[in-house]
Amino acid sequence: MANVSFVNLTPHAIVIRLVDGTDLTIAPSGKVARVDEAPNFVNGEIGGVPVLAKSVFTAVIDLPDPVEGTAFIVSGLVAGAVSRADVFSPATGPKDEAIRNDKGHIVAVKFLKATTLPNTDGVVIC
Repeated sequence: MANVSFVNLTPHAIVIRLVDGTDLTIAPSGKVARVDEAPNFVNGEIGGVPVLAKSVFTAVIDLPDPVEGTAFIVSGLVAGAVSRADVFSPATGPKDEAIRNDKGHIVAVKFLKATTLPNTDGVVIC
């Protein structure tokens, strides 16, 4: 995907710090991809606070079908539920070199994370 259009399916802008130091800001598209979950129930309590059972995630909601030349950016939770070459999430993990402000909030990422396994034949996918 040399000429690619990004569609941000998160509720906030995604800022990517490019290799040359400039920022690429991808505005929210107005649609948010989400992961649905099975109905939940109170499984107990701790210190008087009700505790729900562990979530069981089901279908991905509002993720468009693949479109030639388009890369979809989704949350890490959604990314974990799909495996598509056109779907990515911001790389915000502890070893992903995300850029933070003095309060520790992420202000930009350096990478996007793929939702598929690494390409083993050395060909760049995007």
